[in-house]
Amino acid sequence: MAQKVEISTEYITLGQFLKLADVIQTGGMAKWFVSEHEIYVNGEPENRRGKKLVNDDVVDIPGIGTFVVSNV
Repeated sequence: MAQKVEISTEYITLGQFLKLADVIQTGGMAKWFVSEHEIYVNGEPENRRGKKLVNDDVVDIPGIGTFVVSNV
């Protein structure tokens, strides 16, 4: 089951999202993480840490988990 990650803004970047979802410990790890792992946003491969995620976007990271962006 997908884990909901709540945001309080209109959108969040993939790099910020990874930190908020506790996938990475620091924002500086985002560039490395995105280059080393397969990440899918709404079923499409994504490798841009600046990708804007909005409410109901689904982020799937094989071997780590599936997350859903949720506005508060």
